[in-house]
Amino acid sequence: MIYDVCVIGSGAGAGPIIYELSKAGFKVCVLEKGDIYKRKDFSKDEIATVRRDIYTPSLNEEYHTIEENIDGKWTKFPTYESGWSFWNGNILGGSSNFMSGFFYRLKPNDFKLKTVYGRQKGSNIEDWPIPYEELEPFYDKVEKIVGVSGEVSDYEHQEPRSSKEFPFKPLLEHPIVKHIDKASKQLGFSIVKTPRAILSKDNKHRKSCYYSNYCGSYACSSGAKGSSRESLILPALKTNNVKIIANAFVYKLNTNEDKKIVSVNYYTKDKKSKEIKAKLFVVAAQAVETSRLLLNSKTKEFPNGVANNSSNVGKNFLSTAGGIVSGTFDETNMNLKELLKPGLFVNRAIKDFYFTDEFKGGMIELVFDHANPIKRANSLKWDGSKLLIGEALQNKIYEKFTKTRTLNMEIFVDWTANDNSFISVDEKYKDKYGVPVANIRIGAFKEDIKVSKFLEKKAIALFKQMNAKDINSNISELPAQNLLAGGCRFGDNPKTSVLNKHCQAHEVKNLFVSDASFMPTGGSVPYTFTIYANSFRVAEYIKKHYDKIIS
Repeated sequence: MIYDVCVIGSGAGAGPIIYELSKAGFKVCVLEKGDIYKRKDFSKDEIATVRRDIYTPSLNEEYHTIEENIDGKWTKFPTYESGWSFWNGNILGGSSNFMSGFFYRLKPNDFKLKTVYGRQKGSNIEDWPIPYEELEPFYDKVEKIVGVSGEVSDYEHQEPRSSKEFPFKPLLEHPIVKHIDKASKQLGFSIVKTPRAILSKDNKHRKSCYYSNYCGSYACSSGAKGSSRESLILPALKTNNVKIIANAFVYKLNTNEDKKIVSVNYYTKDKKSKEIKAKLFVVAAQAVETSRLLLNSKTKEFPNGVANNSSNVGKNFLSTAGGIVSGTFDETNMNLKELLKPGLFVNRAIKDFYFTDEFKGGMIELVFDHANPIKRANSLKWDGSKLLIGEALQNKIYEKFTKTRTLNMEIFVDWTANDNSFISVDEKYKDKYGVPVANIRIGAFKEDIKVSKFLEKKAIALFKQMNAKDINSNISELPAQNLLAGGCRFGDNPKTSVLNKHCQAHEVKNLFVSDASFMPTGGSVPYTFTIYANSFRVAEYIKKHYDKIIS
């Protein structure tokens, strides 16, 4: 069978494509690297979900290599040596199953940072080929279809909206927000109430949030979280136009003499090679894996990898710079019964410093320390250089779990594109299928650390105003492995970009990339909302121009 559309991946970049095209009558084949799970399969078991490779491949079988600049020399090491995993969820719906659901839009100036601030020496920053206004209707669409709960905050940098309010009322908030709001007002900070892709009330086949206290890193058992699987793929399946093939690792895109994709090859779980033919292909495998797939797909027409005759694939990899500032609260600065209430959301952010007159700033998101008891207990085993055991450790754990709570301020800062941040492949390192793995060179831009330090001071000031104890800070140059973008940036110039403004490959007419790979800059927010919105935009273009694309 020759499908109308083949979609590689099923996460946030794939879901809107599957949803929109299947509803329009296209026959869609979805190739998902992982397995298919249902709500009943998801538990809040820390050992199963977080500490073992249940939803991600074992690093002993499938891994990446990392290049870090150590003492002035680029050093490469495989991730199975460190346990540092860049896999974010290989199941139907991808990593959108495990997100915390912070759904912030980019702002108009995020689309034109080069124009607003100029290009700093050593950076490869470029403006987007589209303005905010072109993406705004699709942000609005995501809020309604995927489902976003919240309250629109009035502050200096609030972006224009076509809908005055979010479609779902805010989620229930933890009592600590009273202290955050008071301290912020005293410091002159504006408060932004966090919108989340989590339902505050039942909607169609999905139940509302039940405040389990386990959200980020865990899949949702009620359907409240707006994962691609729950909000888009399940409704798409009702059209009978979608074929999902699970445990399908796509390793090769095949082109013809017209430089069009004619088929893809994938390995089954038992390493058998199979082929799928289609008229149009959409790659949404996650930023690192999308670049890897294109680079590994060497054909007669593309000896350096599909859509890579311009040598742009893999370049300008993005993550998020920043870090975490933590503070402890107990009965001396808050009612203990209120403090220990589980499950309720903090839903507060500081975005006054998202832009400054001199440089692009960032944001601060306030969240409680994760509920994972094993992780929390494990962090208490040291008293300085002394290892605690027995009653001393037991007492420390008891005190920490029953009389205190840790609040974190997560700092999000743009990751500036540069020549030392890219994805490549190395024939020396291969996975269990014999396919070269992705190499991730991590070249942080030094100016990003300065911005992180600037926001760190604001976070510490807020904690001090709240009388927090044990204030600790960790600002890092290392990327957040759950926030990955770039590698196939879109733009008007084929010499400096992989995709055009519609996320269609400049060199391959029937190939689109709809995950975070397309982003020239990432903004100072998590990417998922923007990935969803852009994917809906791409889907609309494909629907309108399908016949012309495949001709």
